[in-house]
Amino acid sequence: MEDWAERPRLGPEMIKRLMSEPKKRLLGMDLAELQAVAKEMGMPGFAARQMMEWVYVRRVRSIDEMTNLSLKHREALNRHYEVGLTDPVEAMHSKDGTIKYLFKIREGQFVEAVYIPDDERATLCVSSQVGCKMHCAFCMTGRQGFSAHLTAGEILNQFYAIPESASLTNVVMMGMGEPLDNTDEVLKALRLLTDPKLMAWSPRRITLSTVGVRGNLKRFLDESDCHLAISLHAPTPQVRSELMPAERIYSISEMVELLRTYDFTGQRRLSFEYILFDGVNDTMADARKLVRLLDGLQCRINLIRFHAIPDSELDGVPMERMVAFRDYLTRHGLFTTIRASRGEDIYAACGMLSTKKLKS
Repeated sequence: MEDWAERPRLGPEMIKRLMSEPKKRLLGMDLAELQAVAKEMGMPGFAARQMMEWVYVRRVRSIDEMTNLSLKHREALNRHYEVGLTDPVEAMHSKDGTIKYLFKIREGQFVEAVYIPDDERATLCVSSQVGCKMHCAFCMTGRQGFSAHLTAGEILNQFYAIPESASLTNVVMMGMGEPLDNTDEVLKALRLLTDPKLMAWSPRRITLSTVGVRGNLKRFLDESDCHLAISLHAPTPQVRSELMPAERIYSISEMVELLRTYDFTGQRRLSFEYILFDGVNDTMADARKLVRLLDGLQCRINLIRFHAIPDSELDGVPMERMVAFRDYLTRHGLFTTIRASRGEDIYAACGMLSTKKLKS
C-alpha cells in the first residue's frame, strides 16, 4: 500500500496557485517529463509509459480514456493536466483536394497546416512558429513578424488533430516559421514522431525545410536522419540576400561547404527549393551559376511557381520558362523537378489564411 504519510503536503497557497494555473499539456512531453508527472501525482513509475501509449499510440483525447490508470490517478491528473489536442478553428477546401487548416495557438495567434493528397501519398505541411523572423520578400508569414515559438505539443497537434491524420504518409516542416529558429522544440517533436515505440514514423517520410541557421543546421544534420530541404531561390549571395535577409548572416556558400561534409548518397535526401521570379533568378545565366554552386553535391532541385502575395513587386514566370530552366539543370547533372502547384484557390501562399484571420 502507498504510504500517504510520506507524501509531501500542499499548503493552502500552493493549492490556490495550482487551481488557478491553466492545465499543462501531455501531448509533446517525452518519457522523462511524463515520469516527472507521474512522480508529482503520486503514481507508480510505470504509469509514465502507460500515458505515453495513450497519448501517442492510441491517440486519446481525454485523460478519462486512460482506463488502465486508476480512477484516483485519473482524477488527480485531470486537475492539473490535459491531453492537449485542439481542433482547427477553420478549414478551407481546394478543388484539387488540398485542405488548409487554421489552428489557434493562443489569443490572437494562429498557424496553418496544409493537407495535400496526391494519388497514394498524403502529405501534411506543418508550422513551427507563429510568424517568422526571416522576412523573406516572397513570404506572407514574414510580413506578420515573429510572435512565438511553437512547443513540440503544438507542432504535433497539427499532425494529430486533423481528420485525415490516420491516412498521412509524409510530413514536411515547410509551413509557417523557420524550423531551425526553434530547434529544441522541432527536434523534440521529430524524436517523438520517429520513436519506434510511439508514432514510429520513418525519418525518410519527413522533410525539414530551412533557410539555414548557423549552428542549428549542423545540429539538425547530426541529431536527425530526416530529409533536408534548403530554401535557396538564388544562385548568388547578392541576389539571395535581396530575397532572403538571412543570407547576410549565414551565406549559401558556407552552407554548401557544410553540406559537402555529409553523405547524401544513401537514403537521406538533400534538396534545394527554388522559386522562379521573373527577371530576378530565371535566366540561363542563373542556371549556369546554380550548376557551378552545387557541382558535385548529391542533391535534387525543386522548382516552384511563385504564389503571388498582396503588394509584392515579384512576379512568377510562365511554365515554358520553368521547363527550359529545369531541362538545362537536368542536362548538366542536377536532378530537377517542377513542383505541382496546389491549393491556388484557397489562399495558397504560406501565411495568407492566418494573416486574413488576424486582420478580421
